[in-house]
Amino acid sequence: MNWNKKNVLVTGAGGFIGSHLTEHLVDLGANVKTFVRYNSRNDWGLLELLPEEKRTQIEVTMGDLRDADAVRHAVEDINMIFHLGSLIAIPYSYIHPRETIETNILGTLNVLTAAKENNIEKIIHTSTSEVYGTAKYIPIDEKHPLQGQSPYSASKIGADKIAESFYLAYDTPIATIRPFNTFGARQSARAVIPTIITQALTSKKVLLGSLHPTRDYTYVEDVVEGSIKVAESPKSIGEVINIGSNFEMSIGDIAKKVISLIGRDFELISDIARIRPLKSEVERLWCDNTKAKKILGWKPKTSFEEGLKKTIGWISDNIHLYKPELYNR
Repeated sequence: MNWNKKNVLVTGAGGFIGSHLTEHLVDLGANVKTFVRYNSRNDWGLLELLPEEKRTQIEVTMGDLRDADAVRHAVEDINMIFHLGSLIAIPYSYIHPRETIETNILGTLNVLTAAKENNIEKIIHTSTSEVYGTAKYIPIDEKHPLQGQSPYSASKIGADKIAESFYLAYDTPIATIRPFNTFGARQSARAVIPTIITQALTSKKVLLGSLHPTRDYTYVEDVVEGSIKVAESPKSIGEVINIGSNFEMSIGDIAKKVISLIGRDFELISDIARIRPLKSEVERLWCDNTKAKKILGWKPKTSFEEGLKKTIGWISDNIHLYKPELYNR
């Protein structure tokens, strides 16, 4: 694919994966427009951390995904959309389920409606492994049942099904990428790995929720590469494709790994305030990435330990951006 001729829109570009994807698209030579949630400070989120020479090549549009007019305006003159915009924090969704559902479901409807009206050549809709809930079998392939174990996961199931309906009802060219747990530079402490690292660097205690659940982790650069390959593959249209590493590790074991890499001793504490409601906790996630290998020729290039070292290094250099003493929902 010749990215030099593509006008690309990235929703959620101010977020963790979105900022990395935006930066990579600039490197590929695409004309990149981003959609960032409006605020009066003119703050572009994590796009602010991109090198200036890349940041100046990005067109930033600010608005709210729930505003159909704002989305329609952003989609004008666009060839391809990477839709990552959503409210992603699970603890936040317990407190504000309406905002989560409106943003993630109505926002996706607005993006897809605008794409349909403008004859966009392809939409890459970003889902999440949280839609699977606790594994009923492992590893988890794309046919695994969907379970709304939190308002967030329910909202993403709704968004995924809207994407599916636009493909089936209108033949809209949509591909759904479903990353498992992503980690790396710039990630906020609402995710477990930065939570562990920031506390380990600044305190002798690390407070976490449940320590026994397992997750399947992939370094952010590999997830970005997966998104690009989904965009480039004609075989991905109408498909849901898992992006993950095909291994599982418990939260407790991840914390121990961070201990060994940082080289400091600290007390690991399961804090009741951070534990999900019993029926809402996703006990086990383990990705079957067979489909990604077959359709995309994708597999992760960065080992978990290598990715952890890079993440620890970046957070160490940017610890001033975090508030380790606070529970980041």
